[in-house]
Order: sequence, then C-alpha cells, then structure tokens
Amino acid sequence: MEADRLLSLELRHLAALTAIAEEETFAGAARRLGYSQSAVSQQLAALERITGARLVERPPGRRPAGLTKAGTLMLRHGEAMLARAQAIEADLAAAAEGTDGSVRLGTYQSIGVHVLPVLLPRLGVAFPDIDVQLLESASDFELLDQVERGALDLTFCMLPLEDGPFAAAELFADPYVLVVQRDSPLADGRRVTARDIAAQPLIGFRSCRNEHRIEAQLKARGFAPSIVFRSDDNTTVQALVAAGMAAALMPRLTVDLHYQGTAYVDVGDLFPPRLLGLVWHRDREQSQAARVLIKVAQEVCAEVHRSALLGTPPTGRRASTR
Repeated sequence: MEADRLLSLELRHLAALTAIAEEETFAGAARRLGYSQSAVSQQLAALERITGARLVERPPGRRPAGLTKAGTLMLRHGEAMLARAQAIEADLAAAAEGTDGSVRLGTYQSIGVHVLPVLLPRLGVAFPDIDVQLLESASDFELLDQVERGALDLTFCMLPLEDGPFAAAELFADPYVLVVQRDSPLADGRRVTARDIAAQPLIGFRSCRNEHRIEAQLKARGFAPSIVFRSDDNTTVQALVAAGMAAALMPRLTVDLHYQGTAYVDVGDLFPPRLLGLVWHRDREQSQAARVLIKVAQEVCAEVHRSALLGTPPTGRRASTR
C-alpha cells in the first residue's frame, strides 16, 4: 500500500467498518449510523480502495458479514482512532464551555463505600466550586474505554494498566483475605495454605480484572479452584459466605470486617495485593480540578490504607492543597 493513500482516510470510513463489525449486517450498520445501506457500502468500498485489501466478507443472503484478517487489523486501529477523535471532541467542548471545575470520575463499589465518602467532602473544602460527576462500573475495561474516549476525565482502576493512551497515579495496595463462615475451621488462627483454599468451594467475582490472576496463581501451584458462583456485588458474596455456600478470596477493601456470620483470614503471603490507582488520558489537557482530585485522593487513600490495616475509619480532616 502506498504511504500517501492513507491521507485520504476519513473517520466516516472507520465508523462504517466498526458498525458493520458490530451489527454484522450492512442493513444494521446503516440503521445505526443513520445512513442508507448503499451509503454504508460506499464508505466500505472507499476504505478498501485506500487500504488495498478486502476487509469484509460479503456472504449471500442474510448471513452475518464477517471481517477478514485485514479487516480485523483495520478495526483495531480504527477503534483507537475513533476514540481519539471523541477525546478531542471532549477537550474542545470543555474548553468552549469553561468546565475547568468539572470532573467526570469513574468508580466501583469498594471505592464508593470506603473512599468517596471521605474524598468528596474533603474536595468540597479544597475546591468549593468543583463538580464531580460519577460513573460506576464493575468492569475496569468499561471505565478505561470511557477514559480513552474522553467520556471520563479520571477513573479509579486496578494496576498495572491495559495497553492504551493512559497515565496513572498509584494509590495503595489492597491485600487479599479469605472470607469464610464464622465457625469454619479455617478461622481458628492457624496458617491457611493454598491447598486449604483450593479444597473449598469458592465464590468469585464476575468482572474483576484481577480475578483471573488470583485463580491462575492457584492453578500454577497445581490446584484447580472450584468456583460455584460469581457476582460483582461485594455484599452478595459475603452474605452467601455467611450462609455457608462457599468461601471467597476478596480484596480487603471489598470486605465488611464486621459482617455477622463471617470471619476473614489474611492470605497476603499467598497472593499479591490488588494495586489501585487513578487513571487519566495521557494526551488530554488535565483541568485544575482533576489535578486537585488526584492529590486529595492520594491523601485519602493513604489514610484508608492505614485504617484498613488497623481497623479504624479514616478521619475527615482538611486536605492540603499546596
């Protein structure tokens, strides 16, 4: 392919390819984009001329339209380019609207319970005009996608990061504990081994990115964990443990340490902790409000980490904004 051919590439060509891949039919892609079906075909034909490659298989009848190997490759690059365009649009909109005091923040359940109730009031003192808009998801992948597209300015996320245009500030390490029914023999104070854990039926998380790492570490030791149920709700997991359904490996921040019917056993010597951080788009202009939020979040999370280890709640003292 000649290098200067790509200069005629347009975002609408990539949008058509993405819609075809996701809808699996030209008609579905047309409805999604608000084009006629012939217009979608024209956009794809233009993209195939530019790339010099067939990108979509066109089966007869109504069978789904699948991507070729070249199409899959182009789709991956195209999605990144479309995300960058959306990030540019978000920056331009913020500049036009003067929303320097607004921060769109991604979060998930354990952060919402233990960090945000301290962070948000302290931010109000440090930056009285700040407007924090929250989006919760159990999936790091969804939150990172929103950061890449400019729909979020910052998000709490597990580290290390996935590939992408991201930068991060580490907040703290969240150690794993084994949550068991209160009268379980594993709660008697003796050292728990990987073999002990693998011998238990376990409740796992459904969307947690770190979950497969923990299970992989058990498998690497020669143990096949028996996962009997998965949930993204921390309270549901702990309630089912209390009911005797199974045990659960949980980051300490996700556990209610005073929940009746359960006990927890430190297993930090068996599994590395969950690393938590704040993530942003490295190529977007960061607002003053976002910079203040990162600084205050680091202070609050240092307190939360200490309190999680000591079993005491963090204080509500004023944040330093210097």
